[in-house]
Amino acid sequence: MLRPLNTNVILKKEKAKTQTASGIVLVSPKESASNQAKVVAVGPKCDETLSVDSVVIFKEYAGTNFKQNDEEYMILDEKDILAIIE
Repeated sequence: MLRPLNTNVILKKEKAKTQTASGIVLVSPKESASNQAKVVAVGPKCDETLSVDSVVIFKEYAGTNFKQNDEEYMILDEKDILAIIE
């Protein structure tokens, strides 16, 4: 299990959609990469409004990406989170 330090947050990136709801296949999903992710872990000095399992929107070029157990994650500072989706 990963444990972020200070005001860092660990996010699990959502997979880019390759097909629309109506069944249209998108040719290049990388271009429409989502800035949405699910919060996996929260550092001890983070704001209490941010919690595990929250879905958030983050700045486009923020954080550090990494893979663990074939899953894509990113670590970023709490200040780089723009909104919580409710």
